[in-house]
Amino acid sequence: MSGLLYSLVKIVVKTGLYGYHKKIVISGLENIPKDKPVMFLPNHQSALIDVLLIATDCNRKPYFLTRSDVFKGKFLKRMFSYFQMLPIYRMRDGRDTLSNNDAIFNSCAEILNRGEALLLFPEANHNLKRSVRTLSKGFTRILIRTFELYPDVDVQLIPVGLNYKHAAHFPDEVAIHYGAPISAKSFYDSKDLNKTSFDIKREISGRLKKLTIHIPNDGAYEMILDRLNAENADFLSPVSTNEKIESYIHGEQRLSNQTIPIQEKRSLFKFLFTVLNFPIVLIWRTWLKPKVPEDEFMGTFRFACAIITYPIYMTLLFAILSFSLSAYLACVILSMLTLVNVGLVKYGLR
Repeated sequence: MSGLLYSLVKIVVKTGLYGYHKKIVISGLENIPKDKPVMFLPNHQSALIDVLLIATDCNRKPYFLTRSDVFKGKFLKRMFSYFQMLPIYRMRDGRDTLSNNDAIFNSCAEILNRGEALLLFPEANHNLKRSVRTLSKGFTRILIRTFELYPDVDVQLIPVGLNYKHAAHFPDEVAIHYGAPISAKSFYDSKDLNKTSFDIKREISGRLKKLTIHIPNDGAYEMILDRLNAENADFLSPVSTNEKIESYIHGEQRLSNQTIPIQEKRSLFKFLFTVLNFPIVLIWRTWLKPKVPEDEFMGTFRFACAIITYPIYMTLLFAILSFSLSAYLACVILSMLTLVNVGLVKYGLR
């Protein structure tokens, strides 16, 4: 029964993600081993959306390392535990809590030794900047602990590039590129753990800079980003876009200090979408959107609003239309409404 519930939730979330995004492109799934322990190591831009996109399509059932401050109350702890989420403690949670990570690292080592999958973000924070940030040593500490406890385990590292067109916008497009597996064991040197950690971080960082858009985070960042926006660069294609970035950096194309703002185009399609979903749009704009703490959470909050309120909205419409017309006509109207909404998200809205 518990497995059935997990599968149902996964189907609902996956359906929601594909309905919410204009386009989701996935490549490299063949790189994911099905019979070996795996550690997924993606870049981190869009808070919980990053997790959901990987969890619903990676062909594994991964455990997740999650910030400890969300594990509040018995109900939430049980729910997060059911969905294979493990708390990770940070300095901001209090220095005295950091010792709890020792038991978590042991749990992660055991998970990998069982041949299961683990997902964590090596950057250890999220940011909308199109740059691969300095990697934390947290994931390498887990790997070292794993090899110390289970020397023969063959952990496969899968770098994952998440590429959003405009992560804070709706509807958005995203490409997820799974890189070739890397044997963590080949980097392990029990006599020099610092070198082990350094070499693994360097390898993963280099892979991520090829699997996602990487603009060096220096004084030219904004100029390069403006130029990419002006040329309508394909942010779903890291290979071609990174080639453009290299040409800018090496002077093959001149950079300009002129800022080119991204203007949101209003259209009849957007007006129609707002009218058809007015209660949901109203809740989002007047109540939930002002509570979003930072742009990195915009997609997460908006998606949560949609996946919770849309079924309620459709249920209420069905009840009203069934009472005033008939259940059959209510089904026809709501089916048409759903198709129109999907069409607007996929082809109408910008």
